[in-house]
Amino acid sequence: MTAPSNITHAAPQEQRFLVLFDFDETIINENSDDAVLNALPGQQLPDWLKNSYREGHYNEHMQRVLAYMAEQGVSKNSIHSAVENIPPTPGLLNLLQYLQSHLQDFELVVISDANMYFIETWLERAGVRHLFRKIFTNPASFDAAGRLVLLPFHSHSCSRCPENMCKQVILREYLADRQKERGGAPFQRVFYIGDGANDICPSLVLGPRDTAFPRRDFPMHRLLVEMQQSQAAKFKANVVPWASGGNIP
Repeated sequence: MTAPSNITHAAPQEQRFLVLFDFDETIINENSDDAVLNALPGQQLPDWLKNSYREGHYNEHMQRVLAYMAEQGVSKNSIHSAVENIPPTPGLLNLLQYLQSHLQDFELVVISDANMYFIETWLERAGVRHLFRKIFTNPASFDAAGRLVLLPFHSHSCSRCPENMCKQVILREYLADRQKERGGAPFQRVFYIGDGANDICPSLVLGPRDTAFPRRDFPMHRLLVEMQQSQAAKFKANVVPWASGGNIP
């Protein structure tokens, strides 16, 4: 992701490139909702709770999981520690270190269907929270009783996405807002780094100058390969699969 050398560096508020990151299994090497179950006494959910999940309603399911964890006496400190101990995806901290040294060119944003408490806790622990201009994710905070309360991010009408979040809606609104704030100047290029099926929808916003970076052999990658093989699908962006942060040029 090396900046072209023939373009003069822009002022910090006018970065030329936007880099969007998913969180689970992209910045971190696990699903944070799964990793936090390590804080449970038995480190797993009862079958009745596992089986309560309905397709497209994962946010509701996770609300029940967090309520169950509170009922089992799992403390805020235990959840905090479980999140902090999630390993980064190989090479991702090196990529962030590179981007930190080029923040005059790159604006960084997280768009994730995890939650704000998990993401901010992990990014703070890794020392990289300050790199991200914005985090779009589901609200989550501890109430007076010590229970982590999770809410949906928004409602939308996209049939492809979970009911609590359409990343394409978020990205379209962000690009429009930032263009206004930048005096009408759009980003020269947009880079989207993800792994999951819900990272396909926002990637459809990308144009021919932009790049989608799907994690190799993860759902986003497999679905993009299928789309590229289908003549009916018109995916405009460049596609560069990655196995570690070092594969993202």
